[in-house]
Amino acid sequence: MRQSFAWWSFTMGGAVEPAAFLHAAAAAGARGVEMLPEAHWPLARDVGLALVTVSGHRLEEGFNDPARHAALQTEVRAKIDRAAEGGVEAVIVFAGNRFGDGDDARAIAACVEGLAPVTAHASGAGVRLLIELLNSKVDHPGQQCDRTAFGAEVVRQIASPALKLLYDGYHMQLMEGDLSRTIKANFDLIGHVHTAGAPGRRDLDDRQEINWRAIAGLLRHLGYDRWVGHEFIPRGEPIAALRNAIALFDANAGEA
Repeated sequence: MRQSFAWWSFTMGGAVEPAAFLHAAAAAGARGVEMLPEAHWPLARDVGLALVTVSGHRLEEGFNDPARHAALQTEVRAKIDRAAEGGVEAVIVFAGNRFGDGDDARAIAACVEGLAPVTAHASGAGVRLLIELLNSKVDHPGQQCDRTAFGAEVVRQIASPALKLLYDGYHMQLMEGDLSRTIKANFDLIGHVHTAGAPGRRDLDDRQEINWRAIAGLLRHLGYDRWVGHEFIPRGEPIAALRNAIALFDANAGEA
């Protein structure tokens, strides 16, 4: 497993000097950075950090609405092309907020229809798409892709290696729990994992309810070899918190 961190969550506590922060993150054991502003991409490359993800569009307006398909496809294709040019591995996409009667089956069909041509474009560009699972209980009220089953069905129906699930343990703990069994059942569909403590989206410590030590061991036991991205908001000094999270996964990487 390769470990990365989300720029937004580790820097929201105050102003940072980008080059120094990226260098410190790499020294703490991070191998990649996510959602990094494009102006800082060269700085990440200079310290050996992979550019792992960027967001493809606003998460509130997604592919569950056929009326938005044309505009979203144009926007996401442009993000894919820019990612390919800049060496970013994956672009994150979203189902969007519920609208109308909020029917899941209809929304899944719309996401499949809208994402299929974009997925083909990503495949041709050598970039992966990740459809993210989000909680609608606390952070993203109204979000439709708020259960594993929704995102998993979109990925199954498109059936392309260029589209995978972004399985966020924090979001799914809030919505459905049962993380270990869900990861096992959908393992072939998962292309990326995000971590954070639940319920507070803080450090991966004993003050939150997810057993991230067990999740780390399970992922390694299942043969997971993609990115684990730490997307929590540190309580204290962010580089120390990142170092601790990376060490937790490294220490438990061999456990089943």
